[in-house]
Amino acid sequence: MSKIIYLVRHCQAEGQKFDADLTPKGIEQSLLLSEYFLNKNIDMIISSPYKRAIKSATPFAQTISKEIIKDERLSERVLSSKDHSNWLEMLEDSFTELDLCYPGGESSKQAMNRGITVIEDVLTCSSNHIMLVTHGNLMALMIKHFQPSFGFKQWHQLSNPDVYSLVFEDNIPKIQRIWID
Repeated sequence: MSKIIYLVRHCQAEGQKFDADLTPKGIEQSLLLSEYFLNKNIDMIISSPYKRAIKSATPFAQTISKEIIKDERLSERVLSSKDHSNWLEMLEDSFTELDLCYPGGESSKQAMNRGITVIEDVLTCSSNHIMLVTHGNLMALMIKHFQPSFGFKQWHQLSNPDVYSLVFEDNIPKIQRIWID
């Protein structure tokens, strides 16, 4: 039997901080996300502990009466501890040079490896349809792990929310964007 992992980028939020809430549009999106997943037989929901990720999954979790398991490994990637006006260029460089690490930040490789450990863990659990709610940069890096051509351009094209399915058979995923925004 195949195992399906749904990588979900959170809905539209008011900012990047840990406690940033969903915007009114983000709240509407979380309801659409809930409807979208109703027929997917989700038997486990794991989320970044960030408020915007939890709130993106909450309507669905309540509808199917499932607990949202918080996992720090799905947290937002910190590019640098300081704000930089050229952060977009810095991020683009980090997709090319995976070991590039800015002061106070995490390299793409470090973030990717952190996220992939969640996938490795759920591949060995008894659940077969798992929702992982995370953030755009980490989601892109997790996809890049399995599909190296996935890069900055594809990250830039992600929407809020966004959903990719990873269908695993023999530990090799078939990756597909399934969210239509």
